[in-house]
Amino acid sequence: MPLKGRTAIVTGAGGGLGRQHALYLARKGAKVLVNDLGLEAAEAVAAEIRAAGGEAMAVAASVTDEAAVAAMVQRAHDAWGRIDILISNAGILRDKSFAKMDLDDFRLVVDVHLMGAAICCKAVWEVMRGQKFGRIVLTTSSSGLYGNFGQANYGAAKMALVGLMQTLAIEGAKYGIKANCLAPTAYTRMMEGILPQEQLDVLDPALVSPALLPLVVDDAPTRAIVCAGAGHFARAYVTLTEGRHLGGGDDAGERLMASWDAVSDPGGQVVPDYGFTQAEREVASALRARSGVPA
Repeated sequence: MPLKGRTAIVTGAGGGLGRQHALYLARKGAKVLVNDLGLEAAEAVAAEIRAAGGEAMAVAASVTDEAAVAAMVQRAHDAWGRIDILISNAGILRDKSFAKMDLDDFRLVVDVHLMGAAICCKAVWEVMRGQKFGRIVLTTSSSGLYGNFGQANYGAAKMALVGLMQTLAIEGAKYGIKANCLAPTAYTRMMEGILPQEQLDVLDPALVSPALLPLVVDDAPTRAIVCAGAGHFARAYVTLTEGRHLGGGDDAGERLMASWDAVSDPGGQVVPDYGFTQAEREVASALRARSGVPA
């Protein structure tokens, strides 16, 4: 039981993927706060955990409600004395092509996925900093990483979570807080009608949850993006090519077009340690060019 003695909060855990996450973490020894919009659904999952010999509580709250989330976190802390793990899983879909999408639906999806995750992270942040330990897993998506027709709102929110994760990992490092992303593919109510049934049948949500374990244990990585579905696991990266120094001038755009393949060449690409890596490489390239050294 690698998570024995640890406590976890799982949002959107009344069914589907969140339920499997909660059950999985409990089987690995964690005490689990099961969150969902509906208390009945959350309590049913908490009861499953208790029936299997684990410890769990259910709390109904919207992740977009700052006061409710703060109260939920306080309840977990009062009961267990610490909060070790946050699995930010709650989400909704409002799929339509961008041409037909109502901006209210765009705002709603961003509010639930992005702001909901930020609210939950903020609520546990000081607790984790104080105890010098924290594991945060934000739920991204291939729709955010690579795009998907009809999901401009969802994709924008999910890619924004990668940016949130990157910065939380940097700022949390000296406090023992590690932040990572999980990009799941699972057959849940949100997936109905998107894929053929024979493909949905192999996408059991329970096959995704094991991806959580390496992200929440004591020697977890940080800033990882793990893709999981149907028992298959992979890593996604945000990379930066070596690029070319082309300088300025009225024809800089045309020279960029002529050098497009060289600028895009993945050979020598890196995974930046922080956002300023881009600027550092650009300045270094410019200074080399100024001194006559080939860029």
